[in-house]
Amino acid sequence: MKRLLLINPVGRKSGYLSSRSTTFPPLGLAYVASLTPPHWQIKILDENFDDFKFEEADLVGITAFTSNINRAYEIAKIYREKKIKVILGGIHASMLPDEALQFADAVVIGEAENIWGKVIHDFDNNSLLQKYNGGVVDLTKFDIIPRRDLLHSNYFWRTVQTSRGCPLNCNFCSVSKYLGMQYRQRKTEDILKELEGIKGDYITFVDDNLIGYGKEAYTRAKELFRGMINLKLNKKWWMQTSINAVDDEEIIKLAAEAGCMFVFIGFESITTDSLINFRKGVNIKVGVENYKKVVDVFHKYGIGVLGAFIIGSDHETVNYYKKFTEFLIKSSIDIFQITLLTPLPGTDFIEQLKKENRLLYTNYPLDWDKYRFSYIVHQLNGSTPESIYTASNYIKKRLYSFPAYQLRSLKTFLNIKKIANWFAIYKINQGYKKGWKNSHYYSKYPSDLPKNLF
Repeated sequence: MKRLLLINPVGRKSGYLSSRSTTFPPLGLAYVASLTPPHWQIKILDENFDDFKFEEADLVGITAFTSNINRAYEIAKIYREKKIKVILGGIHASMLPDEALQFADAVVIGEAENIWGKVIHDFDNNSLLQKYNGGVVDLTKFDIIPRRDLLHSNYFWRTVQTSRGCPLNCNFCSVSKYLGMQYRQRKTEDILKELEGIKGDYITFVDDNLIGYGKEAYTRAKELFRGMINLKLNKKWWMQTSINAVDDEEIIKLAAEAGCMFVFIGFESITTDSLINFRKGVNIKVGVENYKKVVDVFHKYGIGVLGAFIIGSDHETVNYYKKFTEFLIKSSIDIFQITLLTPLPGTDFIEQLKKENRLLYTNYPLDWDKYRFSYIVHQLNGSTPESIYTASNYIKKRLYSFPAYQLRSLKTFLNIKKIANWFAIYKINQGYKKGWKNSHYYSKYPSDLPKNLF
């Protein structure tokens, strides 16, 4: 049998990769494995848990984000030097296929499901092309079950994807460029069939928005949650969704009954100016002043809220960080993901910065290592990278220090009143705290805000 080696590279086990509760299996590789013909022997090598050791293979497939693309290139070089063909895929290679082709024999652009069969056919016939564009998959005909048996057993979460695409097109996000602006959905019966076959009690829905946008998507979400309830799957899970999910409270109620522990929501900022710059129109419509009301709706049904926020926009000041921190502490949000504004390939934001000549690190591909949400990689108007690192330490010290951290945990328990959900939220909080303490700036920069910070 021919041997296919699929690799999930890890450049450094820091930040969110330093905790089991905030690390997720490479579902895309499991889909590729499922699409590979039966005359191939397949293995997934995952650097989240296993140290890399060269293994013989006939073909190697590697997926990567921008933050770990250089590790992907390193591994690709090892195999190509031994005359073993390497295929690169994933969001970074899809955004910059010509760069990726400097390190691989072929690049799969976009979604692999429509094209992987041709890739294997061409390899078998010694006619491999340099670029394969997967186009857009019709998810209504998508009944592929990923090869989860090949994923590492140490993962806490099992991952499921039910939709692709995002119509919001936020300026810092490349999802709309990668998966398209049309929100595409799998059939409910196919999702439920997949869920029934999953071993393990804890699920992460990796959709960018599980509930979706508009009446049709809301109807599907309700059907999915009712199906999970009726089948008595007894899974505990979390999802990403938008701030407007509370427009239909029945969805939230059904999600809770189906086992939802918490939701991930991109609040992003507490200033309208930043939300306008981010093109976060749905948040502007709801209004920052109503963030707490959104959180309260989820709490009403025992669901926690993981709020994602971004710092590092232009014109942020000491007073802003103080105000922002006080807002977070008083917000009733249960978990905080606070990242640094990062211009990723394929986003309108990075194109804007290129035109303005504001990118600080452009020695690509080496400098891609810094594009991982914990570095400031562009020139700021009104502040410096050092000031942002200090501000991030200040905010997180306030959030994770005694007694604020303990009081937040108690407040979560009183708000959601579900011990299993509370414990999951506690573990995620511990993971984010650990990620902060593993960041490159944690011990290098102060955690207090001096008057002359800027």
